[in-house]
Amino acid sequence: MNFKKKSLDYREKYKGVLEVASKVKMKKGKDLALAYTPGVAFACGAIHKKKSDVYKYTNKGNSVAIVTDGTAVLGLGNIGPEAALPVMEGKAILFKALADVDAYPICLDTKETDEIVKCVQAISPGFGGINLEDISAPRCFEIEEKLKKILDIPVFHDDQHGTAVVVLAGLINALKIVKKKIKNVKIVVNGAGAGAIAVSKFLLSAGAKDLILCDTAGAIHDKRQENMNPAKEDIARLTNARREEGNLEQIIKNKDVFIGLSVAGVVNEEMVRSMAKNPIVFALANPVPEIMPDKAKKAGAKVVATGCSNLPNQINNALGFPGIFKGTFDAKAKTITEKMKIAASFAIAGLVGKKLSPDYIIPNPLDKKVVPAVSAAVRRAAKK
Repeated sequence: MNFKKKSLDYREKYKGVLEVASKVKMKKGKDLALAYTPGVAFACGAIHKKKSDVYKYTNKGNSVAIVTDGTAVLGLGNIGPEAALPVMEGKAILFKALADVDAYPICLDTKETDEIVKCVQAISPGFGGINLEDISAPRCFEIEEKLKKILDIPVFHDDQHGTAVVVLAGLINALKIVKKKIKNVKIVVNGAGAGAIAVSKFLLSAGAKDLILCDTAGAIHDKRQENMNPAKEDIARLTNARREEGNLEQIIKNKDVFIGLSVAGVVNEEMVRSMAKNPIVFALANPVPEIMPDKAKKAGAKVVATGCSNLPNQINNALGFPGIFKGTFDAKAKTITEKMKIAASFAIAGLVGKKLSPDYIIPNPLDKKVVPAVSAAVRRAAKK
């Protein structure tokens, strides 16, 4: 309750955490003439003749629209666009503080897929990239795919791909500790929302072979009828080749890796004990994980990660999205590809180096080496 009051007082004091700042000084008449009228007309004319010059004469190439409808805010759910605004402001200041990318909250008062797509398309001329945020599944998949097809700027749903990038980064190092390879381990992912499905697809593209998703109805497979939707049907075709059935307690047995993107408390010590030798547990539910690290370790987990900043091995999207967008902008790439995202994961994992240990598999999001390493890796992958 004390932290809650501090957080609210903090935002009330500053009236939010975001502001717009000028790159140039407004001290003399010539400053006004150059930045605005009459000088601005020459930039407008140049862009009218050659549209690509918008990247030369404006901030478009370093700007991101953070777009939400407030339907899937982490830990809070469908709370609406106004209530989602503090999250978007927070994300914007991370873009700026970590990667010097200018980002702007765009909170839309609609839940209609096509209307969201039209809104984003309409505002896209003013931005260099689109970061979709906190939009519920399965609509988020359709919105992202439609925008990728119609826009000539990068579109990135961070709840999907940012999460996937950082999870893979942590898993790369966790597997080193237990001396296992991703192609050989058995993985269970709990949850079937945007993050869980994206993580699963990304791990498959990174070499995973044996992966099963579970939701409240149990293991997902291509013959299941209950509690399915197009996104689950799609991932079912790619996973659970043996068509294992049962709830999480049954499916987690003899698995090497547990990745939770679900709700607090769904894993207990006995479930961890039933896993394979030296299991890896990524309990990423926020604000309370699927199982607390001390309990998971007591039950035999070799490596434990959470989404909590006050615990070791925080899997935080801030390790990914600032550097990913910066590298994409530096490369002048029109899209963010799978290879660019995998390059980001390996760059993040590589920063741990010789300090690797069960309690240190991933760097701190505020480590100043993260964004340069990620952006350089993404830029190289984009150019290649």
